[in-house]
Amino acid sequence: MAKKVLETLNNNNGVRRSTQVKYLVQRLTYDGFIAHHYAYMVRVIQEVEPICFEHAVGNPKWDNAMDAEMAPLDVNATWELVALPKDNKTIECKWVYKVKHNADGSVNRYKARLVAKGYAQTCGIDYEETYSPIAKMTTVRTIIVMATSKGWSLHQMDVNNVFLHGDLQEEVYME
Repeated sequence: MAKKVLETLNNNNGVRRSTQVKYLVQRLTYDGFIAHHYAYMVRVIQEVEPICFEHAVGNPKWDNAMDAEMAPLDVNATWELVALPKDNKTIECKWVYKVKHNADGSVNRYKARLVAKGYAQTCGIDYEETYSPIAKMTTVRTIIVMATSKGWSLHQMDVNNVFLHGDLQEEVYME
């Protein structure tokens, strides 16, 4: 046993190497999937998501998705074009693309989002605080229990572009 360890150390120049798979993707194969899982995987990997605007522009699917993203921004007068004041800096933006799939793997829709590169900002200089106002699960459970005990009916809704309904206190310049 000691001789085998010594040979292994000599072959690896004294460095022990792990036999563990570094990347989980190396272990993925289609062998263990049943037919409908395989069909789902094939459908999902057929749709390629663009990584930048140049790859998406000109494709009608992505052009429509970008138009659908821009329409509420225009309707709500989210921004106005102004000259950049002296001593202010801009935040860059980029398009993020995602193909949304149904449970069977078919394409549900093409989604495009225009996002600000907020990671370039510095806390205390460019902004004071960040938060996302969401309900905690304990609050949701409490409301469900109250509604059940009092015989109330509950309704759920999704507000599209909910972030457009808030007001910013800071001036933000985006390019």
